[in-house]
Amino acid sequence: MTGRERFLRIARFELKDELFVPSLHQWFWYETCVGWTEQGAPLAVLSNEHRAEYFGFDRVEALPVRSNIISLGQCFGPPYVPPLIPLFERKVIGEDERTRVVIGESGIKYREYKEEPERMPEWLEFPVKNHKDWEEYKKRLDPNASTRFPAWWEDLVRCWKDRTHPLGLGVGSFFGLIREFVGLENLCVMYYDNPNLVHQMLEWMEYFEIEIIKRVVKDVELDFAWYWEDMAYKTGSLISPRIFREFMMPHYRRINELLRNHGVNVILVDSDGNTEELIPLWIESGINGQYPLEVTAGMDAVKLRKKYGKNFVLIGNIDKRALAKGKKAIKEEVMKKVPFLLAQGGYFPAVDHFVPPDVSLEDYRYYLELLDKIARSP
Repeated sequence: MTGRERFLRIARFELKDELFVPSLHQWFWYETCVGWTEQGAPLAVLSNEHRAEYFGFDRVEALPVRSNIISLGQCFGPPYVPPLIPLFERKVIGEDERTRVVIGESGIKYREYKEEPERMPEWLEFPVKNHKDWEEYKKRLDPNASTRFPAWWEDLVRCWKDRTHPLGLGVGSFFGLIREFVGLENLCVMYYDNPNLVHQMLEWMEYFEIEIIKRVVKDVELDFAWYWEDMAYKTGSLISPRIFREFMMPHYRRINELLRNHGVNVILVDSDGNTEELIPLWIESGINGQYPLEVTAGMDAVKLRKKYGKNFVLIGNIDKRALAKGKKAIKEEVMKKVPFLLAQGGYFPAVDHFVPPDVSLEDYRYYLELLDKIARSP
């Protein structure tokens, strides 16, 4: 059985007690990987592709199409920018001893901290404030821009025809990207004070994604798709079910219908935070899986499996904090979740966000060995 077949059969709940550790969903802070090179790992762990080989992850490939949020950092880390073509030119417009004020590649003005590059910046101003701003900004979101697809696209298409691993496409966002355009607080107010502008942005993003999807499915047989949303915080959703239904659900449904009409039946969403209120809405919209299922936000994959049965694929939910507490804590965390979840199908193990620097190489290897041992148990 190929990796592609294994992935799809697990996602369809046809294959149980089978381990598949998807490379695309194993995330690490760059500082973590640097630390591991000092603990005996080869420099290859600093590279996403070579790190996957080193740890023996199951290969999962994302199409190199600029259709979704883009990582400009190392190890798929920040900064993240919308799929703008061209990106804004990064400019430093002010600084003092501790900080710089920057207009970044996404057009956002923010304050960054010179001695703490990992610290969350202070957001100062967002590029879209009104209809005029949006008309100018959306020129950078042309689905037919010449560099939207790689120049060697036809070569990739030929290679993918005989692939043995799953291949997926990021299909954008109807909250996360809009938030990048206008700012979180501004968006939450805009739903009420300027709903017409929000609808215009969402309609354009639907058009943007549909045009890209049409070209992709003409050339490639996709195995899965995913949205990037990050639309919840530690205790719940950032928006109400009413706002979700009015502003987001119609767009999800049309895109998901297009995907399913072309054989894409695994449609995932990437959202941090506590998403329990959102999951039924996603399912109603045609989305059937989520990651990373953050434990610190109260997400519990065992509870979700019991509640949703075979209606929802689960990826993640291994508490990153447990990996830093030694082998006993790691074993306890893994054993209370993974055996049950693998036995049900529809589950792919992953840490519930970026593996932090306080996790040792030895303990991370132990975690992977434990997963393998569970899968090989009769």
